[in-house]
Amino acid sequence: MPYRLPVAVLLSLVLAAATARATRADATRGSQLARQWCASCHVTSGNPTGNVQQGPPSFHAIADARTADQLRAFLSHPHGAMPDLSLTRQEIDDLVGYIETLR
Repeated sequence: MPYRLPVAVLLSLVLAAATARATRADATRGSQLARQWCASCHVTSGNPTGNVQQGPPSFHAIADARTADQLRAFLSHPHGAMPDLSLTRQEIDDLVGYIETLR
């Protein structure tokens, strides 16, 4: 019984932090970043202009396959054949915010 209040407070803080991160994201800025850094390899818009047979997944496919936290982790570390973009946390949040609009 005495643990209910601390657990409730902790849960509230975790939920508030998650909500604060989501509200900080600027999907419009994320769209600009996608066009600037990602569009040369990925289809970054919701409606591809052509039929892509090979290559990296579209942002729409990525949005369907990954959670926001998985995307943040992926973009935070160098990986595979992608260049190390050295994105800031805000840029990552913005890019993830944009990708989430494609779900």
